[in-house]
Amino acid sequence: MIEVATWLNHLEFDWQSPIWRPRLLEMAKNYTMARYDGRGCGLSDRVVEDLSFEANLRDLEAVADAVGFKRFILLGCCQGSGLAIAYAARHPERVSNLVLYGAFARGSLKRNPSERDLEEANMMLKLVELGWGRENPAFRQVYTTMFIPESTPEQFRWFTDLQRMSTSPENAAGLIRGFDAMDVTGLLPKVSCPTLVLHARGDARVPFAEGRMVASSIAGAEFVPLESRNHILLEHQPAWKQFLGEIARFVHAGGRADASEGTAFAELTQREREVLELIARGLDNTEIAGQLSLSPKTVRNHING
Repeated sequence: MIEVATWLNHLEFDWQSPIWRPRLLEMAKNYTMARYDGRGCGLSDRVVEDLSFEANLRDLEAVADAVGFKRFILLGCCQGSGLAIAYAARHPERVSNLVLYGAFARGSLKRNPSERDLEEANMMLKLVELGWGRENPAFRQVYTTMFIPESTPEQFRWFTDLQRMSTSPENAAGLIRGFDAMDVTGLLPKVSCPTLVLHARGDARVPFAEGRMVASSIAGAEFVPLESRNHILLEHQPAWKQFLGEIARFVHAGGRADASEGTAFAELTQREREVLELIARGLDNTEIAGQLSLSPKTVRNHING
């Protein structure tokens, strides 16, 4: 598996962090993982002239070639999702499965933004430019609140520190500008590998609708909503465990529905199959209702039907 870098990673610092370390340990149990620090971030050179989307995509291509995997699972989260989509579309022979979390195919400036949206984007950039590198964490705490509102005090502090550790104010602002202007929607129909898209319903950083749009534009893609307000899932959250379980299920099944399903459950509707699958994962009626945005009574009717 190759995980696409984002601008909030640091290969050394991540292993100490209560934000990333639990996930890294869990993923390493099941996958041979390759990670890298993105352009201008982490342990990479901080003085970089070109922070464009294409430059970041070339970096991903170089990493994939250097790692030496003939075919691999590609994991793209947040801004890494656009790069993952572009790579999968350009190199279908290399990607066995595509997993996207908190994904968007078009940046905030490509979603028909209102004047208020533009003002907010400019304000957030100004916060980064003025406050990212300061000892006083007040400016960075605004970002922390958007990314992990459901966090412990320790996680909140670590993520606030991670921002300053991960990159410079200049690079952060440059990367944000580039990804705000990104648009890979035209590549979505070209993605041919099995694809899983997961998205937190309450994500304040990337709208839930953007993840749904990505999934609906890739042929055969599976979309899984997660119950969380966090953009970055944390170890104490039920959604974090579901995130790991969904990836394991998807990869284990080869990204395709079991061939026997068509005959064994041919009489079931799609919704009844969804309910059955959640029952198999150990969820009760109330939990299933929350996952599928149904009432508990409707869930019971599907089960009894």
